[in-house]
Amino acid sequence: MAMRAGVVGDVDKWAEARGGSVYSNRGALESKMEEQRRRLRLDEQYESIPVKEAELTPEQAAAIAAKHKAAKREREGKGDAGEEAPMTESSVFHGADMRDYQGRSFLTAPSDYKVEEHECFIPKRWIHTWSGHTKGVAAIRWFPGNGHLLLSAGMDTKVKIWDVFNTRKCMRTYMGHAAAVRDICFSNDGRRFLTCSYDRNLKLWDTETGECISAFTNRKLPYCVKFNPDDDKQNIFLAGCSNKHIVQYDTNTGKVEQIYDQHLGAVNTITFCEENRRFASTADDKKMLIWEFGIPVPIKHIADPTQHSMPAVTKTPNDKWMLCQNLDNQITTYSANDRFKLNRKKTFKGHVVAGYACQPGMSPDGNFVMSGDTDGRLWFWDWKSCKVFRKIKCHDQVCISAIWHPVEQSRVATCSWDGTIKYWD
Repeated sequence: MAMRAGVVGDVDKWAEARGGSVYSNRGALESKMEEQRRRLRLDEQYESIPVKEAELTPEQAAAIAAKHKAAKREREGKGDAGEEAPMTESSVFHGADMRDYQGRSFLTAPSDYKVEEHECFIPKRWIHTWSGHTKGVAAIRWFPGNGHLLLSAGMDTKVKIWDVFNTRKCMRTYMGHAAAVRDICFSNDGRRFLTCSYDRNLKLWDTETGECISAFTNRKLPYCVKFNPDDDKQNIFLAGCSNKHIVQYDTNTGKVEQIYDQHLGAVNTITFCEENRRFASTADDKKMLIWEFGIPVPIKHIADPTQHSMPAVTKTPNDKWMLCQNLDNQITTYSANDRFKLNRKKTFKGHVVAGYACQPGMSPDGNFVMSGDTDGRLWFWDWKSCKVFRKIKCHDQVCISAIWHPVEQSRVATCSWDGTIKYWD
């Protein structure tokens, strides 16, 4: 050990470590960076070597090019998931005719169905199963208004729309994503809908023709998508992403109009409230933030040490409350007005979600709350007493979503990761 006057320790070791310590190993870091620079120089020298076309077969040239492309992508820190796979959009119509004898498309609701308010009853029996997805179903949505069609998002990368009142068959299949579809959202008139997928793309579709109108991406995973409910803002939608941002797009220009970036985790839900002037968002940071639409500064933070993440939120039909699925196996209720206060008297327990984003629901008359669970059961609670009213075994795997029909108000549709959609009466 080389010792010097006025120095404590091994001077040679200190010089070898280039002044670093056990806490900051500067020498190892610089050596690693030098090795990366050396490999980069070798790759550039190799790529600059001229190769005659006659020396390589086309297969060999393609293999070498693919190898260099993969190495370059790895050096830049991009894996296979870092690039969006090119995907051609298409759709298949499964009906007999595009239009009936009166020239109406399948989007036209039956004339004998009208929206009327009446008392809701808990469904007791299974009446139909829609099966067409080869993998699990992630989300389902009723066609706005009469609910004569049902839109479903599948983990098989496909979106399907089903007839509810007549043949109960699949009317059209929309194909255009390279990975599972996470969320879907209808426009107010139902003639367009949005999809977001794990391929990092959001797409706007024409419901009737199956045409992909436009595509959007910020190269981050979109977890939820929502149109602005105002009729004069149907060109605006919001997307909650894995990079903690909520991105506001304009479908007319295809550009990002605003970014809301105050969350500390991936954004899971977006819920418009107060006549659509504001919206609430929840994320993996276990917070709920309230925003003024168009202003990227939250007006209220809702957080508590005992609060859990809320991966699924549903607004009640009377627009007064938000039902929030908590990962501690309970549904909590927040007011959807100016105060956005937790209503501790309206907590619904008993089911087990165990990390799944099971979408809660409510009957149109506001008397019953419902939710699926991990065992494929559908739970019903009485709104006034918060007591369990009934449990129904619906699916073999997790029941991820349940929605009450807007017209036939004693009927409920459920979907599951077992790949089926079931209709209950």
